[in-house]
Amino acid sequence: MADKDVKRGTVKDSNVERTLKKVEDHLDTIRRAKTVSVRLAHVAKVSELLSSVWELPPAQLLRFHSDMDVREVDPHSLPGWGGDRSDAEHFMQISSLSIARYQRLLYANGTQKSRKRLLIVLQGMDASGKGGIVRHVFSQGDPMGIHYHGFGAPTEEEKQHDYLWRVKRQLPSNGWIGIFDRSHYEDIVMPHIYGTVPEDEWRARYDEINQFEHDLVADGCTVLKIFLVSSREEQKKHFLDRLDDPTKYWKFDPSDLEARERWDEYMDAWQEVFEKTSTDDAPWYIVPADNRWYSRAVVSELLRISMRNMNLMWPPLRVDADEMRRRLEND
Repeated sequence: MADKDVKRGTVKDSNVERTLKKVEDHLDTIRRAKTVSVRLAHVAKVSELLSSVWELPPAQLLRFHSDMDVREVDPHSLPGWGGDRSDAEHFMQISSLSIARYQRLLYANGTQKSRKRLLIVLQGMDASGKGGIVRHVFSQGDPMGIHYHGFGAPTEEEKQHDYLWRVKRQLPSNGWIGIFDRSHYEDIVMPHIYGTVPEDEWRARYDEINQFEHDLVADGCTVLKIFLVSSREEQKKHFLDRLDDPTKYWKFDPSDLEARERWDEYMDAWQEVFEKTSTDDAPWYIVPADNRWYSRAVVSELLRISMRNMNLMWPPLRVDADEMRRRLEND
């Protein structure tokens, strides 16, 4: 095993680190670029180089397919990653810069009536790292243009409406990124496990949600759905940490232990969700999450590629620049 680790480290040194150095060189080129078109070309090149760090694209490796079983995914595995944790953190730092650039571009287009926007759905068992992903992936993003919402049990007001009512109220505006920590999928999984809704009612929601997401995509919203696969052992470590750290007491809820006791039922329910709702419009990505540095790097890659694929340009000036300059000079 030691020899294998040494060989892996050698490959990492000659490939991952070298590629990340090339990326940093291109970052300097972006800063020196004299025209918008040249700058955008280098931004795209940086994204391309970042993607080449992966042995195989996460979008290919981790996309749910018909013969995938979430119950058989190794939560500690690192599909597609040939480096170590320090490499992943270096990758994240650079990728976050690119994400911030694409976010500004998306927001600018939104102010000019572009319908382009992005919805990220984060799901996973308690303590799987959903909150940490938001903090790390968007570490260099602009709060103006990012909307985060965590879904809990429906309020009394929300219970008076259709289950998608509260979801539609939190969708991203034009040019914005919306992040759902839990989502409309809770309205299938919870009734599935606890029987709070008649079976024919919650089963009908598969088709309703597929249509809902299809309509979103058709209207210009990219939907990125991610499930973080953690182990019971890793969850236990994080729960104990919350009980031992006064600054994390607020995170602990006894109901989390009730869900833990029904772990297998949750996995069965989620497997059916993936089988019924991973579509061409909005596929699911199943991400091993015991190594949080890995899952954060994966989400950063998926997000950056999704934004790059929007192929956005900076909006043109819609006024007479010379006239505006004359008015300013005469002010």
